[in-house]
Amino acid sequence: MTHARLVVDPAFVVGPVRRRTFGSFVEHLGRSVYTGIHDPGHPTADADGFRGDVIELVRELGVSTVRYPGGNFVSGYKWEDGVGPQGERPTRLDLAWHSSEPNTVGLDEFVRWARKADVEPMMAVNLGTRGVAEAIELLEYSNVDGGTQLSEQRRANGSDSPHAISLWCLGNEMDGPWQTGHKTAAEYGRLAAETARAMRQIDPDLELVACGSSASDMPTFGAWEHEVLTETYELVDLISAHIYFAEHDGDLASFLAAGVRMDSFIDSIVATADAVRAAGKHSKRIHISLDEWNVWYQDRAESRPPSGTDWPVAPVLLEDRYTVADAVVVGGLLISLLRHTDRVHAASLAQLVNVIAPIMTEPGGRIWKQTTFHPFAQASALARGVVLHTALEVPTYESARYGTAGFVDSVATWDAESGDLVVFAVNRGIEDAAELAVDLRIEGLELVEATSYAHDDPYWAATVDDDTTVLPRANVTAALDGARVTVTLPPVSWNVLRLRRVV
Repeated sequence: MTHARLVVDPAFVVGPVRRRTFGSFVEHLGRSVYTGIHDPGHPTADADGFRGDVIELVRELGVSTVRYPGGNFVSGYKWEDGVGPQGERPTRLDLAWHSSEPNTVGLDEFVRWARKADVEPMMAVNLGTRGVAEAIELLEYSNVDGGTQLSEQRRANGSDSPHAISLWCLGNEMDGPWQTGHKTAAEYGRLAAETARAMRQIDPDLELVACGSSASDMPTFGAWEHEVLTETYELVDLISAHIYFAEHDGDLASFLAAGVRMDSFIDSIVATADAVRAAGKHSKRIHISLDEWNVWYQDRAESRPPSGTDWPVAPVLLEDRYTVADAVVVGGLLISLLRHTDRVHAASLAQLVNVIAPIMTEPGGRIWKQTTFHPFAQASALARGVVLHTALEVPTYESARYGTAGFVDSVATWDAESGDLVVFAVNRGIEDAAELAVDLRIEGLELVEATSYAHDDPYWAATVDDDTTVLPRANVTAALDGARVTVTLPPVSWNVLRLRRVV
């Protein structure tokens, strides 16, 4: 058995737990919108056609923000197509995913859905095929009270109150050659700066996200962020980051170490942003919006869009079925996000429904939770207060893909107001359990709960017929003895310890 020791002291704080860490993403891609959040013929659908069972699970998942409408989709999107009488909206070709977009759901519908689901909308503007004028028109339509052509148009379309969207993405993955309207860093940086400047003339308090590089293995990664931030530093608040993981060639040991890569990825972006800060003698810091992250098997058939003359509406795309191992990796990535809460100020699990998602639906039918639902829901529900600097002593192993990794990884949050201390931990060991001993520098704690998410077969996957065989279960090995709690973590597992101060 592996033995690990974690020291937890509330005197050492990384930063606050940010609710925006638990964001997600709805793109007009595959069945994310149509037969995902929107399915008018479904028995639970409301007057707007939104599935009530989906909204219920979104709330249970604990999603805070939802990024919309893309993603690659946004770089060819005309937002005007999705407002006004639905019968008059045009059908357009979506070049990003070789599909047809009927525009049945648009901005106003999405904002209504977001309010019903208790999530904050995060809006992306098209800086691929469009630019400054279209961005400020979208902002005027969305956020101005009334008295202008576009704000009055919104009111006439049934949204009397402004949408009050505060968080805006300035385009999407603009360094990607696959992106409609792909640009160089110089081209995008100038356009993003001019767009941000114009949007701030309407509302100087907006929170704006500049596009970072679309992936860490892009030739542009690092240099792109440096050039874009040099142009936009005083005009934006965050730089976006996108990263996905998958198991390659049966190398489960490397896959489970994905959090090591996440840590270094975030650190690289922080270093670049801070280099621009120093060179430009700026006083503020730019933080990170990790607004696309997840496990995604991009080489699978379901990730290949249609081709030729086939332009279907809402085709089955990117509908990965997740395993217990995938869920443990997602848990490890959440640990990394929390550990970097001082610089990661927003994050979006990509995506929410049907498309590489924790929630799956049948058109007109059943709904179920993927394995990845559970670590996200637990972290969102229980992480409160502040994230603590912890000291972790743990044996390591060498992964072929990501180098040295600890068999156990962990993070802790502390809520002084409620007295709740929560420890999140993953065991990356494939064969061996791990004993985690947590030394507590907080007096008067009692053990409230200990759960583990694991299965003898790490490749077990939930289905529409069975999404309950593997759930977070009570871990009866957890025991508190004075100022130390010990627990045995099963192989390939996600684990939560919850303690509460009683004196």
